Amino acid sequence: MSLPETLIPVPEAEPGTAGPPCAYARLRTEAPVVKAQLPNGETGWLISRYEDVRAAFADRRLVRPLLSAWPPREGDDAPPPALPTFLEMTGEHHERVRRTVLPMFGRKRLEFMAPRIRSMAGELVDAMVAGADGGTADLVASYADPLPLRVLCETVGLPYEDRDVYLPHTLALLGASGLTMDEVLAALNALQDYAGDLISRKEKEGTGGDGGEDYIRLLLAESRRPGGELSRDDVVSFVVTMLMAGYKTNIQHTSNALLVLLTHPDQLRMLREEPGRIPTAVDELLRYVPLMNAINILVATEDFTLHGQHIREGDAVVPVPASANRDPQAFADPDRLDLTRTPNAHVAFGHGPHACTGAHLTRMQLAIAIEVLLERLPGIELAAAAETLPWDESTPLRAPARLPVRW
Repeated sequence: MSLPETLIPVPEAEPGTAGPPCAYARLRTEAPVVKAQLPNGETGWLISRYEDVRAAFADRRLVRPLLSAWPPREGDDAPPPALPTFLEMTGEHHERVRRTVLPMFGRKRLEFMAPRIRSMAGELVDAMVAGADGGTADLVASYADPLPLRVLCETVGLPYEDRDVYLPHTLALLGASGLTMDEVLAALNALQDYAGDLISRKEKEGTGGDGGEDYIRLLLAESRRPGGELSRDDVVSFVVTMLMAGYKTNIQHTSNALLVLLTHPDQLRMLREEPGRIPTAVDELLRYVPLMNAINILVATEDFTLHGQHIREGDAVVPVPASANRDPQAFADPDRLDLTRTPNAHVAFGHGPHACTGAHLTRMQLAIAIEVLLERLPGIELAAAAETLPWDESTPLRAPARLPVRW
């Protein structure tokens, strides 16, 4: 059966799974570059093979458009574009900001967070055990959901008590493919307004506030330094970027990673008996569980041809890491979970100049979450059949809505 020549829909993961959609296996073989109807009604070229996805992320002919300006609107009523997030910055501006921010998220620089994450994870496990109903608890609500936000707040300097203010806007933007442009702009502007207000509060507090020298304060100090690399707007963009990239994706991936481990008891037992393998296992979980299902919009800045398809300037190009990470040309037996897999050059964090700034923090957080859970609750297991679990499928970041466990 041949693929249709008309637009295809973006493949969807099967209900009750995080993905990746099975349809990508066929696309990798028969149509590695294919025009698709995107959820917002626009069209874009889906790229599904590992080699092509990796190259697309690093291709300077492909740029990430402003969330507030894509799809483009013309005419006098077109709204002014919002500040770019770090993913959308280009050229010298991006290089300047990256030089300042990237070292803050390096492996050694983040070592100070390890004991803090361990303490937070331990407190959450203790609270879950104390509040267990009949010896069971929901691992999502008790652990996978609250931990990433607490880690983000502690690292960046976001007030946890403000979560009811910024989280609704963050969640709206993460589901932006189903929103109108006016709704996207409203959420983005509200998030930028919150970030601006938060920065003003920190400026008034100076360095003596309860937050100490959190990352927002460090970047503010750089923005005020004569000859500094950052502007105040860059600090606003940092806050927005951290919320959009570091919150829901980590909840989704942590929930899915824990479900994968709980449904592979032999491999879970290996990690319990040999915790030194957890860092390698984390990268395999990042490869195996898709962080994103076709939500990476890039725009071509010139015409070029890829696998016989003529991509024109202005066309949307959508590299799909969820497909690339299951490409048999890049990974042996890619649909099998192998927590000892090495090397493991997955593209869960993208590739090239816009690779995820928070990759090391994400790895550290997931590794410690697994370590603490297995240390405190070595007999943990699912308290319900995996196929009966409810799922949150409201955004491309699919995840189990509940994970009932016992120990």
